Amino acid sequence: MTTRPDASGAKLICDITQSWSEVGGGVGTYLRRKREHILSHTPHRHLLIVPGERNSIQETSRTATVTIASPTVPSSPNYRLLIRNRAVRETLERFRPDVIECQDSYNLPWAALGHRRRYPDTALVAGYFTDFPTAYVHRPLKPMVGSALAGGLRSLAYLYCGSLYRRFDAVYALSENGGASKLRELGVGDVGIVPLGVELDDFSPAARDPGLRRSLGIGEAEPLLIYVGRMDRERRAQLVVDAFNRLPKALGARLALIGEGPVRDNILSSGNPRVIAPGYLTCRTELSRWLASADIYVSAMADETFGVSVIEAQASGLPVVGVAAGAMLDRVDSDTGRLGPVEDSATMATNILEVWRGDRASMGVAAREHVEGQFSWERTFRTLFGEIYPAAFAARRAALRTQRQGAFASGTAA
Repeated sequence: MTTRPDASGAKLICDITQSWSEVGGGVGTYLRRKREHILSHTPHRHLLIVPGERNSIQETSRTATVTIASPTVPSSPNYRLLIRNRAVRETLERFRPDVIECQDSYNLPWAALGHRRRYPDTALVAGYFTDFPTAYVHRPLKPMVGSALAGGLRSLAYLYCGSLYRRFDAVYALSENGGASKLRELGVGDVGIVPLGVELDDFSPAARDPGLRRSLGIGEAEPLLIYVGRMDRERRAQLVVDAFNRLPKALGARLALIGEGPVRDNILSSGNPRVIAPGYLTCRTELSRWLASADIYVSAMADETFGVSVIEAQASGLPVVGVAAGAMLDRVDSDTGRLGPVEDSATMATNILEVWRGDRASMGVAAREHVEGQFSWERTFRTLFGEIYPAAFAARRAALRTQRQGAFASGTAA
C-alpha cells in the first residue's frame, strides 16, 4: 500500500477501533463489510488499526491491517484493550490517511485528534457504536453507589461525549434512539444516521430446519425461544433466562442461548434441561439455521445502539420480545413484537406468552418486510460514502479556510 499522495485520486480510509474481535461482533462485522465494499465498489484504499495478540502488519496493494499488541479484556476475552496511543500515532504517521473513522469513545479518538493537529487536512469521522455513559457507567454503578451518584456520573460521561464528538468533522449514530437524539442534545450538530446491514439471503425464513428442532426434542407446537449475543451483565442474558423460567412448564418451551460470556457458566449451573447453550457459532450459515428454526427472539439489552442480532432475527422471520429502551424502540413495534420495561422479567414472560399465543406468522412476515425495506449493506455504505464522508471533507475544508483567514487577519494586524 502506498502512502499519500495518490496519483489516482483515491482516498486512504482508516478505521481505528477497540471493539475488534476475530470471532464476530457488530463492529467487526461492519468493518469487514466495509472493506469488501471499498475493494469492490470504490477506487479507495483501506487501513485498519485494531488490537491483537501481537504486533503485525499485513499489506496488499489496496489494504493494510495493523495489529497492535494489546491485553485481553478480563470480562470479554475475545476483545482486547488498545491503549498504546503512541503506536497508533506512529502508524498514522506512516500511512497518512485522508480520513480517519473511530468507532469508540475512549482513548483512540484522542490519538486521531492528535494526528489531525499535526496534519490538519485529515478529516475525522466518529461513529457512535456504544452508549457507554448508560451501559458502562450508570447501569453497572447504580446498584453499588445508588441512583443519585450513578446518575451524576452518567451526566459527566455524557458531557465528555459532547465535548469529544463536537471536535469531529462528521458524526453518525446507528439509530435515532440508540444515539442520534442524545448526541444532538449534547450539542453535536448534523448527526447522521447510518444503519447497519444484514445479509438478507443468508438470514431468511427459508433457513428453517425441522430436523434441528427434532434433534432438540421440540415439536412444532412447542415454542423455541432464542437469544444471540455475549452472555454478560450488559446484555442481561440472565434476565432472559429469568423470564423464561417464569413461563408455564406445560408450555414445553425451550430457550437457546447462542454465544459465550462470563455469565454463561452460572446460567448453565442451574441444570435446567430446557435451556440449550451450544456456544458461539462461528459459521453464519449455522447461526441463520438456528434463528430461522426458532419461534421468538428474546433480548433484555437496554442499551443497543443498533441491534444487529435483532435485525438478523427479524430477517429470519421472528417476532421480537425486548425492552423499551435504546435502539429497540426503533426496531420493534406492535406489528413485529412486544417491548416491556427494562429489568422486568415478569412483563417479559407475559409478552412472550402474548406473542406465542397471538398471530406469530403475521408478526414474522412484518418483521421480514421491515428489514427488507431498511437494512441492507448497500444502503449502509451508500449513506456512509455518499453523505457522511463528503460532509466530513467539506467541514475539514471549511475549517482550514477559517484557520487561514484567521492567520491572514493576524498577520495583517501585525
